[in-house]
Amino acid sequence: MQKELFSLLGSFLSNAVSAKNGERQGTIVSRDVRVESSDFKYQVYVPAQLDSSQNLPLIVFLHGIGQRGSGGFVPAEGGSGAIARHYLAQVPAIILLPHCRPGSFWSDPVMEEMVMREITQTVEEFGADSKRVYLTGVSMGGYGVWHLAARYSGQFAALVSVCGGSPITSGNRFAPIAEKVGKTPAWLFHGADDRVVPVTESRQIVEALKENGGNVKYNEFAGVGHNVWMNALTEKELLPWLLAQRVG
Repeated sequence: MQKELFSLLGSFLSNAVSAKNGERQGTIVSRDVRVESSDFKYQVYVPAQLDSSQNLPLIVFLHGIGQRGSGGFVPAEGGSGAIARHYLAQVPAIILLPHCRPGSFWSDPVMEEMVMREITQTVEEFGADSKRVYLTGVSMGGYGVWHLAARYSGQFAALVSVCGGSPITSGNRFAPIAEKVGKTPAWLFHGADDRVVPVTESRQIVEALKENGGNVKYNEFAGVGHNVWMNALTEKELLPWLLAQRVG
C-alpha cells in the first residue's frame, strides 16, 4: 500500500505540470502543531524560491489507513518516493501532508483539529491563498475529505475523494454531507470492484450531491478494485480543474 500511495502522490502531482514550467527544486519541511498538550508532526512541500506575494494555492493530502504513524508522513528518499519528490518539485502549489496517528481516523476530534490548525499555520507561514485550499484524500483519507468538508462548509475551494466514503455511521449517511458541502466543486473516483470501500459509498455521495444541486464530477472504473488511484490519475484534467477552483 505504501508504494502505491507514493505513486499516487507522484502521479497526482505530475498532471499539474506543463512543459513551460520546467524543473524546479523545492523542499519538504517538517513542522509541529500542538493540540491538547500533544505535539503532532506534519510535512509541507514548499516550492523553490517561494515568495509570499505569489499567493500559491494549498493542496491538503489525507493519506490512507496504512500510512498512519507519528513521525510525519513524507515520501521516501528512494523508489517511488523519489518519483513523488520529482513531481513535487514542479507542481505550482504548496502541499500539506498531515499525518494521522495510529489507531485514529481523520474524523476523530483531535485529528480534525490537528488538520485544521496545520492548514492555518501553513497558510500563515508560507503565504498560501486561503481562497484556494484544496482538500484531497485516498481511502481513509477520502472519508476524511467528506468529514472535514461537511464540518467546515465553504472553507475549501474544491474536494477530491479517491475510493472514499461517508464518515457517518448510522441513519441518513449521505444527505447531511451533501447539504453541508453544498456547491463546493467535488470530483470522486472509485473502482467498481472495490472490496475494501464499496463503490456504493461514492455512488450515493454523488447522488446526494446532485439532488442537492451540487457541483460534482464522478469517474467509476469497471473491473478495478481498491487501487483505483492508478486509474484515476490518468485523468489529465484533474489537476488543471483542481487548481482553477477558488472560494467565492
